[in-house]
Amino acid sequence: MSFDCPIILQQALPFAPWVDPRTRRLPGTIPVGPDDWIQADDAFAAQMALRDRLIAVRPEAVLALAERARPAAEELWEMVMALLPARGYAVGAGAVTRPDGVSVPLDRARPLATLGRLVQEDLCLMQPGEDGAESVLTGAVLCFPAGWSLSEKFDRPMMRIHRPVEKYDEDVGRRVQRLMDGVQPGRPLCRGTAHRTNSRLHNPRTEAMGRSIEAALPFIRVERQCLVRLPVTRAVLFSIHTYIVEPGALSAEQVAALHDSPLRHAA
Repeated sequence: MSFDCPIILQQALPFAPWVDPRTRRLPGTIPVGPDDWIQADDAFAAQMALRDRLIAVRPEAVLALAERARPAAEELWEMVMALLPARGYAVGAGAVTRPDGVSVPLDRARPLATLGRLVQEDLCLMQPGEDGAESVLTGAVLCFPAGWSLSEKFDRPMMRIHRPVEKYDEDVGRRVQRLMDGVQPGRPLCRGTAHRTNSRLHNPRTEAMGRSIEAALPFIRVERQCLVRLPVTRAVLFSIHTYIVEPGALSAEQVAALHDSPLRHAA
């Protein structure tokens, strides 16, 4: 099913992973405040309108939740609801009004669908697999995939999820798993990815499709990814805040750092 995705750009890039030496390499993490994994930027209203539309018309493409992950999704619900009032949301008994003025009905039966309409971040739940060795993607609201498909990755372990990623070998996989195992409640970690891209926020692709070949990739796509341990269920939340900017939106420092860390091209 094709989907007409509008061009939504941020006017500035508050997070550029290639600037900080700690976030240039894999897995490249830095600590963030316990509540700072949720952020809003100047594209909030436009991105949220697109999220509303995707969840309404393409739920099979952007939502997935294993039954065993429902307790984690419900715990995440409580965590997010507690953070919203300080961020300009009006939280009522049956609905939440976002900072852009849109009222979102609260539906506890669909926790990820509701949360996906409240925050800019995509939300992925990772839990131990049957063998306990690798984390498995057990739930997600993923409106803005960067060249991958939720249906193809759902209920798969980390190494299988990253199979097409050239740099994600067994050594990196082990390091990432140790990182996820070590995340502690109240002490989120943040990392980032960046590449040249087209303008499509909602850009799902299967592994068989590979990367698309485009002559010109005029935009820069950055994902601010946070790892958050849920204290009760012990699931790990992998949140993704997506920015797409024109090169002219970069600061002088961000432009200068690109000379040492040029971005790859991935449509």
